[in-house]
Amino acid sequence: MFVAVFWISVLAIVYVYVGYPLALRAYCAARTGRGDSAIEPAADRRSPTPSISIVVAARNEASRLGPRIENLLALDYPADRRRIIVVSDGSTDDTMRVLSRYGSDVLAIEVPAGGKARALNAGVRQADGDVVVFADARQSFAPDALRALTAPFADPRVGGVTGELLLDAESPCRRSGRDRRGVDRRASLRIGASDRRCDERRHTLRSTIADGVGLYWKYEKRLRHLESAIDSTLGATGAIYAIRRELFTPLPPETILDDVLTPMRVVLQGYRVVFNEDAKAFDRAAIDADAEARRKVRTLAGNYQILALEPRLLLPWANRVWVQYVSHKLGRLVVPYALLALFAASLALAAAHVVYAAALGAQVLLYLLAGCGALLEMRGRQAPVAPRVFGHARRPEPAGEAA
Repeated sequence: MFVAVFWISVLAIVYVYVGYPLALRAYCAARTGRGDSAIEPAADRRSPTPSISIVVAARNEASRLGPRIENLLALDYPADRRRIIVVSDGSTDDTMRVLSRYGSDVLAIEVPAGGKARALNAGVRQADGDVVVFADARQSFAPDALRALTAPFADPRVGGVTGELLLDAESPCRRSGRDRRGVDRRASLRIGASDRRCDERRHTLRSTIADGVGLYWKYEKRLRHLESAIDSTLGATGAIYAIRRELFTPLPPETILDDVLTPMRVVLQGYRVVFNEDAKAFDRAAIDADAEARRKVRTLAGNYQILALEPRLLLPWANRVWVQYVSHKLGRLVVPYALLALFAASLALAAAHVVYAAALGAQVLLYLLAGCGALLEMRGRQAPVAPRVFGHARRPEPAGEAA
């Protein structure tokens, strides 16, 4: 029995992270004659320019909303075809005061605190564009992002489009969460001086986290690219995605992953959701392991929740991308249990054959390395080094909200 558990667990893990991407690549190559299949020419500037409503749900984001709205207003998109809607989800800071500065350029909606899903529902109810673009307060868009995001809608089969999120477009030393655009020149010079000593600050421990997240994110975007080339992606990037307004279904208030549930509901209605890497948004990777762990827990919980909210996704005759959904989304939910089963089976079989002993040793080594990394990060956070600016010591500032 342990032998079967061992090999089934190995096959499950390898298929999810290696076999499935290779199968996607092979299928694309068979269809197109090339291994790196691209989606349709999505950024065709001759495509009609649909009217759009940009919906941003925000809670206590007063410090970020100014630069964010300025970014949206400056994008290359006709002003008469664009409407910005910001929903304040029970904010207790100066969010509404900041929004009032933009007058008719921004429709500000204030609702009682009820979560992002309720805020998005309120925003879409006020939307009048052909396409609804979903965005967050934290990120920024490339100048041509809206044109690239909406161009694929020229194909009537496309019901949704997700853009590409590029991590760490900003300075790698920015832990405070504040944008350099919001500080004066002297502050910028001080930041520049501290940047030169960024790598010497052991207490940040940020680079390894960001590098790991960045590598995984590149892998994930590659999967989305291949899935889009075949039919549809299995979710969207919450920072930058859009759907046809008539396809939006109000979200249950408890929804955790609106950027997965909304696109999958579009797919269940018979439309494609495509990935367009030309529509770019910019953000920073998590600044510590705790922030990344919280994000992972939220993602896993959200994927379990979606199974309860949309059980049709489990039916191959209802879900046109059932194979991809099982391989990508459900497979990720199975992997933690497969890892536990693999460890238990390796422990039971280690004395029987060198293969199982080697597998057990490799797992123990990996888990020990992970534990050492966690301990090093904990020590780094407990013993911060006071940065020095132009030769003077400065008290460490509290880290801002993790991106």
